[in-house]
Amino acid sequence: MSVATAPPARISRMTGWLGTLTSTDHKRMGLTLGGLSLLYFLLGGLFALLMRTQLAQSNMHFVSDNSYNELFTMHGSTMIYLFVTPMAIALAVYLVPLQIGATGISAPRLALAGLWTWICGGLIMQQGWFASGGAGRAGWSSYAPLSNGTNTPGVGQDLWVIGVILAAAGMAAMAGCVVATIARRRAPGMALLRMPVFTWTALVTVLMVVASFPILVLVMVLLYIDRHGGHIFTGFTGAIDYQDLFWFFGHPVVYVMFFPYLGAAAEAIAVCSHKRWFGYIAFVASMMAFAAMSTAVWSHHMYTTGGVTNQYFAFTSTLLLVPAGVEYFDAIGTLIGGALVLRTSMLFALTFFLQFLVGGLSGVFVASPVLDYQVYGTYMIVAHFHYTLFAGSIFGFFAGVYHWFPKFTGALLRERLGKLQLVLMVIGTNLTFFPMFFLGNDGMPRRVSRYPTHPGWGTLNELETIGAGIIALGVLVFLVNVWTSLRRRVPAGDDPWLGHTLEWATSSPPPPLNFDRPLPPIRSYAPLLDLRHEEMDRGGEPAEVSAAR
Repeated sequence: MSVATAPPARISRMTGWLGTLTSTDHKRMGLTLGGLSLLYFLLGGLFALLMRTQLAQSNMHFVSDNSYNELFTMHGSTMIYLFVTPMAIALAVYLVPLQIGATGISAPRLALAGLWTWICGGLIMQQGWFASGGAGRAGWSSYAPLSNGTNTPGVGQDLWVIGVILAAAGMAAMAGCVVATIARRRAPGMALLRMPVFTWTALVTVLMVVASFPILVLVMVLLYIDRHGGHIFTGFTGAIDYQDLFWFFGHPVVYVMFFPYLGAAAEAIAVCSHKRWFGYIAFVASMMAFAAMSTAVWSHHMYTTGGVTNQYFAFTSTLLLVPAGVEYFDAIGTLIGGALVLRTSMLFALTFFLQFLVGGLSGVFVASPVLDYQVYGTYMIVAHFHYTLFAGSIFGFFAGVYHWFPKFTGALLRERLGKLQLVLMVIGTNLTFFPMFFLGNDGMPRRVSRYPTHPGWGTLNELETIGAGIIALGVLVFLVNVWTSLRRRVPAGDDPWLGHTLEWATSSPPPPLNFDRPLPPIRSYAPLLDLRHEEMDRGGEPAEVSAAR
């Protein structure tokens, strides 16, 4: 049953940077969070390039061991806490109210407070670079006892812990606002099973954030106390307790960093195929199953510790293949028989599914305790992790950017530059991460700043460094594309793609209260597609047929 739209919140009319940073308009908050997350993506990418330069050859001395550990820690932390996860929430904050026909987000001041808390957390985390002793260097997971005050002394690690606490708390606050918006502010007719595909993926995401991020805040508070004489994570049991708590957050966050980009790719495929998303109900059920099971698999990261029941977690981890298979089946079903238009958004979406397939299939291997014992400390895990999160999430992110950029800005991105970016990123991604499977199979350890001379290792690491440079070139092409498209605008109109969902029923960019015209009747998740089909039934040619021609 849908819920009537609540009275709109008062929108700040201030202009400039002050207006942007104090606005309770969900669109400005989403753009601010997304823009800052993109800056952190560039920073995290710079850290990765420095690391790959160090690893280009064996026994390199481009950076010191301590500096490498700092780069390693801050690269992972920046990408996870300050880019992939907050970018997912930024998309939800911006798009969900539009897609469900709401005039704004629930508890906008709480959402703004969450944004500011996240901003402060990111700045404090990066302040470690200027602290005595350098930035945090215990890894993005900061396992105990490596991260205690004895093994990782210095202010930088404390700043890292405080930054993670604030960033996680801010994201949890914004996620709670999105949950409340979906629960209380859906337009008349917008039942739960009429919500768009992206909104469903966003709902599952923010529910997992609300459920798991307080655990991260708790474990970081306990770690801070432990670092200052609290003696909480001591001995073998303390190390296991830390990992249990951390990975109870850490595995759901993998899907937090995946689901919204899956939703973005699904929206792009459906619109560019001029079809409804195939198997909508099954897709929604698979999302809910994924979210539920994500809280039952955390200890598959701990097979080698001897502190968990490996058989149980191997079973639950392998069971995740079932909902994943449903999602792939739905994507293929949507493509079959569609009037396909191979825009950049469509190509990124297709590449998202293909690249993530590599990460998913390699996940079957690491879900097996027998195989995981052999590869856990090797580059096999690095390859799997990056095919899951980088090759998966980043390509889904760019599918969403090219799909919704006209709605965000009112301008079109250049298709030729977009396709050039896609080619560069596909080449760079596979050149960077695929050789890691061979290195892992050959026993090259991960989390090391230097490695011994070994047949083939130097060549494969050189290829990975070249691939990282090609990825950077692809990102540069994207930035040029955005700059050019905003400086030399090609007006997009309100609905350049013949979209299916309500965000395309308003102006581009949307007005302060989102909709300046009556909403169409909502009879399914795709009300605009329904409207065009009604026009066809009245005797006219549907607009999507003309566009396909």
